[in-house]
Amino acid sequence: MLHGPRVTLRGMTRDDLPALWRYNNDLEVELAGGGDPPIPQAYERLRSEFDREWSMGGRDGSRFAIEADGEFIGHCGLFNFNITAHTCELGIGIGDKDYWGKGYGREAIGLLLEYAFNLRNFRRVWLWVHADNERAIRSYRACGFVEEGRLRQHVWSNGHYVDAVYMGILASEWRED
Repeated sequence: MLHGPRVTLRGMTRDDLPALWRYNNDLEVELAGGGDPPIPQAYERLRSEFDREWSMGGRDGSRFAIEADGEFIGHCGLFNFNITAHTCELGIGIGDKDYWGKGYGREAIGLLLEYAFNLRNFRRVWLWVHADNERAIRSYRACGFVEEGRLRQHVWSNGHYVDAVYMGILASEWRED
């Protein structure tokens, strides 16, 4: 649906589930994502959740599979919509570690911001990331996000507390790039 030079954002399919299940159960991927402690996920549960949503019909919302080189490498999306303020939260996870640190996440974020600002008419997009994920913070900054706040020692991750870093970008800032 959304195409960049190396990345396509498209709807998630049942064929993506085995890779998503591997990513969801990879400790290094889960720790990079931060938040709650890693919790195992059974493939049957993932498939059941997918099938339940699939059976409702309609559209996929603002969640996308990230595809590169013809392969599913992760997912991203917009959520926590505030229709009055025209804001939303962005989330992304590159599960295939062969694609870490090579700009694929940055390209996917750029496509998602174009979607948010030009097609969905959001005014501001925000996210949070744990402070130990320096690679993600660099990527977000390269996409135009600025740090807007920090909750000190807010996230329990990998045996210690780390700050939750809140970042945001306004449509007016993004259009200046």
